[in-house]
Amino acid sequence: MPLGRILLADDSPHAQRMGERILREEGFELLTAVDGAGAFHQLTSGAPDVVLADAYLPGISGFELCRAVKQDASLKHTRVVLTAGMLEPFDEEEARRAGCDGILKKPFEASAVVEMIRPMVEAARYSRGLFGDDVADGAAPETGEAEGGEKVVRVVDPVHMRPDPERVRAAITLALDASLPAMIEEITERVLVALGH
Repeated sequence: MPLGRILLADDSPHAQRMGERILREEGFELLTAVDGAGAFHQLTSGAPDVVLADAYLPGISGFELCRAVKQDASLKHTRVVLTAGMLEPFDEEEARRAGCDGILKKPFEASAVVEMIRPMVEAARYSRGLFGDDVADGAAPETGEAEGGEKVVRVVDPVHMRPDPERVRAAITLALDASLPAMIEEITERVLVALGH
């Protein structure tokens, strides 16, 4: 069973090959796209745990893709990491405004990729289970109709809809662990600016 599902969206064949090799060797399931439209399709059909997207994808940019993920309630568990070449100008402020969970520079360095992605996948998978993708035994089915008259069955169990405080605490801890390096970097930069360095 794969450790998690990653969407790797990059128009550079070299970055695609490097990213695929690193992530597959770690045991992740991989979805790929070479432009924004393909990434958006994979996002909606593949439900990845983490999106690793070039900030400057053709068509729909990585920034736009990130905003779309953060505004879609069905993708609330998905983390987004934006990538850019070492010499490419990169607007970190725009990345923050888009809701980006992390930034990686290319060419990819295996340990940096794994160090960033693994805790995000764990947090995403935990969040997915925490907020209702796990269905409890004994829950009562509720029937209804979707648009077009299709009959749908949803499982409703009010007792299990309340999250367990320990699971919430663990999910928050995982999310903080994933975002802590970026927060430390940002706070350090602001302190240095305030001190005039």
